Amino acid sequence: MAAITGLVIPEEPVYSVVIALMSILVAVLILPLTSRKIEEHLEPFFLVMGIIGIIAIVHAGFLTDKGLMEVIVKALTTPLVIHGVPIGITQVVFIAGYVFYKWHDRITSALNNALKKYGLKKFIFIITVVLGLTSSVISVIVAAVILAEIMVSLPLPRRRKVEVAVIASFALGMGAALTPVGEPLSTIAISKLGEHPLYLLELLGVYIIPGVIVLALYASERAIRGYTMNEIEGREEVAEESYSESLHSVLMRAIRVYIFVAALELLGTSFTPIAEWYFVKMPAELLYWMNTISAVVDNATLTAAEVVPGIDPVRLKFMLMALLISGGMHIPGNVPNIVVAARLRISSKEWVRVGVPLGLVILIVYFVLLELTAHMLIPS
Repeated sequence: MAAITGLVIPEEPVYSVVIALMSILVAVLILPLTSRKIEEHLEPFFLVMGIIGIIAIVHAGFLTDKGLMEVIVKALTTPLVIHGVPIGITQVVFIAGYVFYKWHDRITSALNNALKKYGLKKFIFIITVVLGLTSSVISVIVAAVILAEIMVSLPLPRRRKVEVAVIASFALGMGAALTPVGEPLSTIAISKLGEHPLYLLELLGVYIIPGVIVLALYASERAIRGYTMNEIEGREEVAEESYSESLHSVLMRAIRVYIFVAALELLGTSFTPIAEWYFVKMPAELLYWMNTISAVVDNATLTAAEVVPGIDPVRLKFMLMALLISGGMHIPGNVPNIVVAARLRISSKEWVRVGVPLGLVILIVYFVLLELTAHMLIPS
């Protein structure tokens, strides 16, 4: 997310604004997990919260009239544009959904052949690794749409399918950061650092690539956990009745994704003062844990606020790894989550049941790794 030119933030915190924004943060964290009605209408709820956040910073005088119009335009256009090209997440979700709707039989046949050739466990491992590592090349949006459609077709019970999908989404969210093409976080980081396109691959590749592979192994293990060999062999064919899409549902899913991304754009802008007042001044280790806020706040916003030219590479490692990992913990945390949750109709409760424990384990493991190695392997 690019900086808003009309957003003027005072150097000292304005505590009425801090209270208002933190109240919004608590609401988006808690209410979807405690209210069934909000859970069923998650996209408009996040949109309302985003609007309230913008109203709070407008009322405080942080946004000029020009800045407000810029925010509105960005919220309306961000779901429709990727890197300045007028085809964004909304169109990709619709086009991919239409392709699977139109040619479902052929795609199902291809999936069946792959499942029979490799088996369920190996198939899930291959798909997760390939999409996780290529998401930085084909963009995380395209990778997420492919993942979502494959996950829908997998011959697994719903609870197991949700678990595998969440684990795989972590892999996509991490892998997409390796190049500026993958996702907004890496685009903004490279732009603000003034570095070459492969800088993040050099800086973080040694952490991210093994992480994607380990997550793929974990996803493949969880897919077959609790089944006998006969039951596994019986699950190596896609069930025809598993597909129940209509053209209307494909369109409505694209619209829901549009609303969700627009809402996150508004929320991200409204939380910029919090990031600039507190996060940019924290020690790297504390910032690592505070950046878990990216589970519900657009990580591109935090990247835009926290990355400055000449930033210490060690601080950059802690900052970016925390954002990438935390983004997998909740549906609004990252693009793959939004796409996969919309396609599989995964609720917030279902997602966090898997995402939060897994995310915390990954955060702890990487914190220890970063503490031990952060001063090493820094690009010259």
